[in-house]
Amino acid sequence: MTPAVFLVILCFGVASGAPARDPNLDAEWQDWKIKYAKSYSPEEEELKRAVWEENLKMIQLHNKENGLGKNGFTMEMNAFADTTGEEFRKSLSDILIPAAVTNPSAQKQVSIGLPNFKDWRKDGYVTPVRNQGKCGSCWAFAAVGAIEGQMFSKTGNLTPLSVQNLLDCSKSEGNNGCRWGTAHQAFNYVLKNKGLEAEATYPYEGKDGPCRYHSENASANITGFVNLPPNELYLWVAVASIGPVSAAVDASHDSFRFYSGGIYHEPNCSSYVVNHAVLVVGYGFEGNETDGNNYWLIKNSWGEEWGINGFMKIAKDRNNHCGIASQASFPDIF
Repeated sequence: MTPAVFLVILCFGVASGAPARDPNLDAEWQDWKIKYAKSYSPEEEELKRAVWEENLKMIQLHNKENGLGKNGFTMEMNAFADTTGEEFRKSLSDILIPAAVTNPSAQKQVSIGLPNFKDWRKDGYVTPVRNQGKCGSCWAFAAVGAIEGQMFSKTGNLTPLSVQNLLDCSKSEGNNGCRWGTAHQAFNYVLKNKGLEAEATYPYEGKDGPCRYHSENASANITGFVNLPPNELYLWVAVASIGPVSAAVDASHDSFRFYSGGIYHEPNCSSYVVNHAVLVVGYGFEGNETDGNNYWLIKNSWGEEWGINGFMKIAKDRNNHCGIASQASFPDIF
């Protein structure tokens, strides 16, 4: 059995030791607060502004270096810009997992029968990006996304399914609502419950609540689920042939939370630790296939203003980068 992973979303807090603010950034600060509906007490305002300015400087430096060919991906200010790196990392629960070992010769043999590109969005398997807010429900969004894709494959109808149903009702399988959970435990709940409601009948609230599942409103069901071995080769075959697959990554770095485009490769990202659930909806490469610029296409649950309209390209075939293959699973629907 794949080991459990505790997954939580980033929380906001108060920084300390704030430097003086730059008055030249006043207008930009106000625009950012309006865009993301931020409001603070006078004491918080000073501290949050200082954190925001430090993040802005970090992002500007990264993008300047990227323009000189150093990185390969860009970053931008977003809803997390008033959060320190320490707060960001403290909000995540890590677990050690054996890293994937991918045999290059085996990959070459298997790839003969696999397409070079796959984007399940183009085939109608993927619902619009949603925003989990301050609830640590990434695991439920990842599970729902995988089920949505398989239900579309079976019925031809793409129906947004209920994340809240999983938050409220899958605790008996080991999940804990907005605190943490795993996609495969969510699949186990749907299997035993023999149903999952749609977003329309059991809408997302972004907080824990009592289980209010009604079997007459069930819009999806599964007949089983598969936990993939922690190896990118297995993930590649599954994404190429099955549909969107739930996964988890090491999202603890500033570069991840502020990612905006390009192929994400963070030198400090762990291949042995994961702490945030995502949905793998495809893969591909940029430039020439031999350049090594391969990527996984992942759907996040931080809204469309994060990343590439809510998606990320993350390095593929580079030693299980960020642990992308370490917690992959998908539902069966026969």
